[in-house]
Amino acid sequence: MEFNEITDITSGFRERMRRLALFDPLYELERKKLKDQLDQPVDMKGLGLLALLFFFEQKIMRNHKVGTKDLAKFLQALIEKQYSLDAMAYEDIASSIILTFRPTTGKKRSYSFHNWETNKEDELEYSLLKANSFDSKTNTQYYTLDEDGLELVFATKEFYSEFQLSINQLMLRKQLEKGEFRGALRQINEMRIDVESLNERMIKLRHEVQRSIVSEETFDRYKQLLEDIHARLERENEEFSELRQFVKETKDRLYEKDYHKKEVKTYSYVLKITNQLEEVHYEHSRLLEQSMELKNHTLKAAQESLYYTGIDAFNFDQDINARIIGMPLPLDAMKGVLHPFLHVHQEQSWSPLTIFAEQNIREDREEKVDFGFMELGDKSENDYLVRLRKNYGHVMKLLLEAIEEGCSELRNVIDFVREKEEALLHHRFFYDFWLTLHQRSPITKETTDQEEEELSHSMDDALTLLGKRTLLVVEKKEHIQVTDRFSIQNMTVTVQGELIDEL
Repeated sequence: MEFNEITDITSGFRERMRRLALFDPLYELERKKLKDQLDQPVDMKGLGLLALLFFFEQKIMRNHKVGTKDLAKFLQALIEKQYSLDAMAYEDIASSIILTFRPTTGKKRSYSFHNWETNKEDELEYSLLKANSFDSKTNTQYYTLDEDGLELVFATKEFYSEFQLSINQLMLRKQLEKGEFRGALRQINEMRIDVESLNERMIKLRHEVQRSIVSEETFDRYKQLLEDIHARLERENEEFSELRQFVKETKDRLYEKDYHKKEVKTYSYVLKITNQLEEVHYEHSRLLEQSMELKNHTLKAAQESLYYTGIDAFNFDQDINARIIGMPLPLDAMKGVLHPFLHVHQEQSWSPLTIFAEQNIREDREEKVDFGFMELGDKSENDYLVRLRKNYGHVMKLLLEAIEEGCSELRNVIDFVREKEEALLHHRFFYDFWLTLHQRSPITKETTDQEEEELSHSMDDALTLLGKRTLLVVEKKEHIQVTDRFSIQNMTVTVQGELIDEL
């Protein structure tokens, strides 16, 4: 083994030992042989980790006043059903945990080890808890997680192994951007190991799918799992393509600057990165193909096997015909055998509540009962148009009276109508009349007669009252809540032309 390879192994040894040293306080708590009143050993290491999680939760909630008593209350609520302890024992446990994480000297914890990277004895310091503030009135010291405590909490958090490749891709990009080609080459080798482990998992998953799908529930579960795996592999494949392009651009840039002549070793690293990244990308592409095959073929075949398994397990001639014909069954027993193949029995019943339903009461004479829409040209439609024409004429009469009284806006007209005939404001045709005027403004009898025959039928009485004058209706921004049911946009109303003495 060459010296460069040995230095690659020992590189960053101090940082790795620092991460291990963070767990040392938990093992120190484990060595405290504490027992409860029933002589049952107390899990101090687990309580220490719970204490870190408690302080972490308080940090998330931005609660900066957390002391020993708060931790003791949390531990009591958590473990009082597990251990037999008095109230003082919980405070002693909380104090012991805090003192272990933060010594009374106020100095950081130290950890001695032999640094094989420098081949010397080394020592590092770390701090899990730190003092946050002090309440002089109650003589209470408050604590919070230090940076090393946060790192320990994150180190104990579960990170799924399938995301390790994505993490390595991000680290590789950062190393390439910083020009750390030697470290990038090692990162690619780690990515190759991740791809190999993923390949083994895909093979196991294939066998598991073929063996374990015995119901629709398991089929749906594996289908969702394969869809998630395929989506993740697609994202990783896109990242590989971007990395390949980034490495290619880096290689071209170094070649243009004649680094292949000046820095032969650096350029050789870039060439190795290019080749090995291509190999890893190729192996990862095979994983993507496997996931597509699992999703489109293996899973579908497993679903079809459910159907054929049911067919093979059930033989109609043997299970049904042979039992009915081969051995004479009683009538009741034969009914039980055939019952699954018969239609579901539908019971017809009459409910006494139907007498309260809506009924069509009519006399014994010939008449047409209308359950649908009005037909064109029938008597009901003609009656409706006659009533609508009279209603529009009545509204136009009130409108002209209001204009003569000095009303220039719809708001004033509505107030005028409210005094004269308030019931009119609760009918739909009143608002349809105004919508028609707004759509046809300016409106006169002559121009309207030429526009639309249907409009002239409904507005005949109203236009007769208008005479030779022209009615202008222009909308405004504000809205008027006339009643609880109806509201309308305000409008300005003006009449141009000769006045009529009698309306």
